[in-house]
Amino acid sequence: MSDTRTTGFPGVEQTVLGADEIIINMGPQHPSTHGVLRVKLRLDGERIVDSECVIGYLHRGVEKIAEHRSYQQFAPYVDRMDYVAAVSNGLGYCEAVEKLLGTEAPMRAKVVRTILTELQRISSHLLWLGTHAIDIGALTPLFYCLREREEILKIFEKYCGARLTTHAFRIGGLQYDTYDGFEAETKRFCLDFSHRVDEYEALLTENRIWIARTKGIGVLSAADAIDMGATGPVLRGSGVKWDIRKAMPYAAYDRYEFEIPIGQNGDTYDRYIVRMQEMRQSNRICLQAIEDIPAGPIMGKVGKVLKPPVGEVYHSIEAPKGELGYYIVSDGTTQPYRVRIRPPSFINLEALDKMIKGHLVADVVAIIGTLDIVLGEVDR
Repeated sequence: MSDTRTTGFPGVEQTVLGADEIIINMGPQHPSTHGVLRVKLRLDGERIVDSECVIGYLHRGVEKIAEHRSYQQFAPYVDRMDYVAAVSNGLGYCEAVEKLLGTEAPMRAKVVRTILTELQRISSHLLWLGTHAIDIGALTPLFYCLREREEILKIFEKYCGARLTTHAFRIGGLQYDTYDGFEAETKRFCLDFSHRVDEYEALLTENRIWIARTKGIGVLSAADAIDMGATGPVLRGSGVKWDIRKAMPYAAYDRYEFEIPIGQNGDTYDRYIVRMQEMRQSNRICLQAIEDIPAGPIMGKVGKVLKPPVGEVYHSIEAPKGELGYYIVSDGTTQPYRVRIRPPSFINLEALDKMIKGHLVADVVAIIGTLDIVLGEVDR
């Protein structure tokens, strides 16, 4: 006699004995979930019938902490969300507060911010590529990617003393000016990096195993991507040409020429190609900006005690993983009344269920990798 029990999926029951479907847990302690993510998979054999993401294992209440810190004190907390793209997190927050204050950073600060943020984009994509490749079974790209990422981290360390949770910016501009040799070292890295990307592509782009594991896997149509609020390479991989750096320029992006790569099929392979091209475009931006650093101050006119006028603001940037937005409400005191963060990893993760249905368990690893999530940002 069969035994019927609930599965954990709303409205779905599972016959335990003699059943065709089973429930398995992938994570939260699993290297290929890219953090403490638990995915409950309902399987028919090895094929995915349904799924549910269970999050919150890394929750720290960052938004609530903001209400009990001054605007300056809260700034280092955002570096710990997407901890592999801390520079981008800091840029979005600083610009949001500056918009609330009605001030802008000086042009020299904007250009340096742009350079550091694009180096961070390359660094983030390198870590994504290395871990994504090793998830699928390609070991060599990880060593190549970490080699170049290390050179970027050295620049960050020389600039402000930090490598990972890099607190590079301050509200109103920069705390540190560029160090002696910053321009030369950054240019040397960028000129070398353009050849390094060719090495990665030589290993993967035409590799028949890589193609078999990524083409036609995790297809997300443009309409579905838009409906789910996906942004960044996930959205552009589906063929939607949307990039906040072009649509609503911030920092110094309106000074430089670069393209927005897009995919056609919305599969895992297209998202790989988009990120590879994005690294080339980030490199292109850095090469232009390093020749264009103007003289002048690095801090705007902001007081030591910040009391923005009563009001609210939403400001977003194009982080490596997509649209990173900050909504801040000011009540006229030194602490924000409310802070709400729109993290791209959290929004993009919503698409996982649609992307993995009908695929095999082994494909789940490739699809989670192609989303490029960081659980510090998902859970906050």
